[in-house]
Amino acid sequence: MAAHPPLEEALAAAWPPKDWQEVTVLLAISGGADSMALLRAMHALKQAGAGRLVVGHFNHGLRADAANRDERFVVELCDRLDVLCEVGRPKGANLTEPGQDGIEAAARRARYAFLQRVAAKWGARFVVTAHTADDQAETILHRIVRGTGVAGLSGIARARPLCEATTLLRPMLGIRRADVLAYLHALDQPYCDDETNADTQFTRNRIRHRLLPLLEAEFNTNAVDAILRLGTLAGEVQEVFAPIVDQLLEQCLLESTPERVRLRIPLDSDRYLVRELLVTLWRRQSWPLQAMGLAEWDALAGMALSGQPGKRTFPGNVTAVFESGQLILERQ
Repeated sequence: MAAHPPLEEALAAAWPPKDWQEVTVLLAISGGADSMALLRAMHALKQAGAGRLVVGHFNHGLRADAANRDERFVVELCDRLDVLCEVGRPKGANLTEPGQDGIEAAARRARYAFLQRVAAKWGARFVVTAHTADDQAETILHRIVRGTGVAGLSGIARARPLCEATTLLRPMLGIRRADVLAYLHALDQPYCDDETNADTQFTRNRIRHRLLPLLEAEFNTNAVDAILRLGTLAGEVQEVFAPIVDQLLEQCLLESTPERVRLRIPLDSDRYLVRELLVTLWRRQSWPLQAMGLAEWDALAGMALSGQPGKRTFPGNVTAVFESGQLILERQ
């Protein structure tokens, strides 16, 4: 049997469950270079087993004709590869009117809701996205610029629960974008180029096109590798503290509904642990994290530990009230 190309070998080695061929796997495919490499590599690797590959493509409808072009491109490639393809579009709320936390956050929520529905429909054990090492480095830099703690420095998680029966995996986090492009070139595989990725009015794009090249050109040619090492170390630190934070949260939690949480946090608690407790709580509640930086987390922890009555509204339309020794959080 011929050896797989290096990218396919790296992708196969990155899968934590080695029996993935036996279960259904849903691939989140946009049509861009990274997702095209994921689709072609997973298709090449999927040679046996009882499971099947399913593609999920979400058309956000934000780029008019270009978005429909991308959809056709993905559907046609799946037809050629004989891979089942599910296409989704926004339901209900218009993504051009996303609300307080911005259009990118609204689009992300809609996309992941679609992937969760498709995973449930086909019984997918895993949902896989095509985030690369470059995405990881950009994410860590973005969080540093915005303000973050140790948890934020760990970057994008390699795996997390998407719902009770499905895990979200990112097996390409160790693969560089240059290797992705080389792989596609060797296959003569075209891909869709999202013109918004070049728009430097977005902070993420300025980091990609200006800040990272500047760091590599004038400070450290291996800047991406250095950032990734920092992320790995921060992740290891976070693994030590996570069980402690979870235990503290369970001790403090008095009430929890999707819109309201009530806590009684001991006033002598460590401030760092309280901040991490609040981040963990936000994730459990599925409240928007994007606009919450270190300053916001620290202010909220300060409210919980002050012992003084107070009220403040935080990003994502979350109101925090401290009264009678309790911190009450409500999201409208």
